Amino acid sequence: MSSQSLEPVFAHIGARDEEYVARLIDYVRHPSISAHNIGIREVSELLVGMLGKLGLEVEAIPTKGHPFVLARYTVDPAKPTVLLYGHYDVQPPDPLELWKSPPFEPTIRDGRIWARGVGDNKGQHFAQILAIEAHLAVHGTLPCNLIFLLEGEEEIGSPQIADFVRDHRDQLKADLVVTADGPLHESGRATLTYGVRGMTSFELRVKTAARDAHSGNYGGVMPNAIWTLVHLLSTMKTADGRITIDGLHDPIVPVTEAEIEATKALPLDLPGYMADMGLSKLDAPADRPFWDRLMFHPTLTINGLHGGYGGQGSKSVLPCEAFAKCDIRLVEAMTPDQVMACVRAHVAKHAPEVEVIFHGGMLPSKTDFSSPWGAVIAEAITEARGEPPLVYPCVGGSLPDYVFTKILGVPAFVMPYANADEANHAPNENMEIALFLKGIRTGAALLDRLGRV
Repeated sequence: MSSQSLEPVFAHIGARDEEYVARLIDYVRHPSISAHNIGIREVSELLVGMLGKLGLEVEAIPTKGHPFVLARYTVDPAKPTVLLYGHYDVQPPDPLELWKSPPFEPTIRDGRIWARGVGDNKGQHFAQILAIEAHLAVHGTLPCNLIFLLEGEEEIGSPQIADFVRDHRDQLKADLVVTADGPLHESGRATLTYGVRGMTSFELRVKTAARDAHSGNYGGVMPNAIWTLVHLLSTMKTADGRITIDGLHDPIVPVTEAEIEATKALPLDLPGYMADMGLSKLDAPADRPFWDRLMFHPTLTINGLHGGYGGQGSKSVLPCEAFAKCDIRLVEAMTPDQVMACVRAHVAKHAPEVEVIFHGGMLPSKTDFSSPWGAVIAEAITEARGEPPLVYPCVGGSLPDYVFTKILGVPAFVMPYANADEANHAPNENMEIALFLKGIRTGAALLDRLGRV
């Protein structure tokens, strides 16, 4: 049952389906491609106008990169303050020829809106904006205090967000952070996530001679650069799936029983998952539970191994140069600096001639599973959608939630609104209209439930 204060808000939302869809279409037709600096200023100004019209205190704050849009609405210092985070930048639409309709000319078909950025993340944070608007229209105020932070660089790795959060710590004081981003479960059921893995990207590069050589005349004399990297990489991870870089696992925080039990409640069609991906087996170690693989363990991935000849036919060349691109996913409380120190020490021990190049990283984030805010959010989702969410202790990917949990020191949660097949980052990105409208209801329920704490 919805609260007495929420029922008229739901009624207000339910009477405006067509209007909301039209307004979302108008919003997503504005490109805001951070990688190319296309439309960023225009969309940040659009958001300032949109939020200011609702009565929020709002400004676009410049940085060394793209601006942050920061808005606030204060009701009562005694009430909870929620920080809603999202991002207004989008991925480049390439390759354009694979789109069934132009990426910035939003099109409705099959009950979905098709456009770049509609799921990631414009449709989701716009649903939050409409939820705020609905409360203000019905009650003239919000149920709780609100901070809205919209970033313009999430799709290029959020390079400014840590400094921004440190510099604006006082303006970002909140009791909790909620992000509406990412996909729902493939069944369409809502999810609530308490953490994300971090990551470190690096390159291994080696040159063994002044030039490539004849594999007969120099084979057995000149070291082969590719073999150098193959042998080095084989010392980093065993065939049975163990990462063997000394010290890498030392900081890891043990998983709690509550987190393990939560994973056991998650639905999983493993045969269907494997069939969809064309897998005959899972990665080693074979006995590791499925969800543990994505939440509770670091991974070492070779993203690419390059060198020598790759053209048509054969070429008996002995390559003098090779490089490998790698990433390591981090779990609490690993850090990119700690991981890179371990990698450098390992390379120095096993192949000192190999150069290690750091390409950036992101800290993991973890919210205590016993946080009372988790139950409040879950209740709001249940009120809006009629069923409780699936609860994830962590997801395998990376988001900049660490700035909230580690810099601000507040719990951070992710509750997505988009369909599992939203095709974010790919051609034909889309969002189901029904899920967008449910997202507005969910955002409204969240604010109402926080106001009743």
